[in-house]
Amino acid sequence: MRLLVDTHTHTVVSGHAFSTLLENLDFAAKRGLEGIVTSEHSEKVPGVQPNFTIRIQNCFPKKYNGVRIIKGAEVNIMDYSGQVDMKREHLMVPDFVIASLHDVTISSGTKMENTQAMIGALQNPYIDIIGHPGNPQFEIDREAVVQEAKRQNKLLEINNHSFAFRKGSPSICREIIRLCKKHSVRISVGSDAHVCFRVGYFDEAVEALTDEGFPEELIVSRSMQTFDEYLAERKRRTGSA
Repeated sequence: MRLLVDTHTHTVVSGHAFSTLLENLDFAAKRGLEGIVTSEHSEKVPGVQPNFTIRIQNCFPKKYNGVRIIKGAEVNIMDYSGQVDMKREHLMVPDFVIASLHDVTISSGTKMENTQAMIGALQNPYIDIIGHPGNPQFEIDREAVVQEAKRQNKLLEINNHSFAFRKGSPSICREIIRLCKKHSVRISVGSDAHVCFRVGYFDEAVEALTDEGFPEELIVSRSMQTFDEYLAERKRRTGSA
């Protein structure tokens, strides 16, 4: 299984990452990727300049060194109803928006509260995907979240960083993979790279997907063509087509 789009990458703009966009793109090209989403953190993460991500992304070229640049954002889910820390007019700018629970912006609630936070975010038309839902720090009803993604025709992320660096996460990620397979819920695979050397690194996630016999046709990030198909669908959903 070879995946050609990395849908979750960060640069120094995110406040706690270590590489520039050019460095990320250079490594993406070396790894043979067709595209990356530059998904900078939104403003409530310490070190992020408010609205800077939105302003600078409008200056990006469409492609660099053969790699497509997809404007993205990783917004923070701020409460248990699923509200996020980016205004609607700014949510309309990126091509792809990840919504995640981060302990620097929200305390882990009960299993029901965390579940409702993700479900609420999935109901926002501008949110495409829940980031690292396998994070054990936020216990959720995984079946309920997968079912909501199915209802909203949204995605769930299989986050390679979780396999490598979040203790207790691999078994949860594998359960999410099995549930997505069971319910035919689409996913994308992101490196969640905070340094250029990790861009396009999906080894642990690919191993889990292969072990679980996950259908490649449900992975929107397997090529730029399949990801473009999702982006076209997103434009129809948000009325920006």
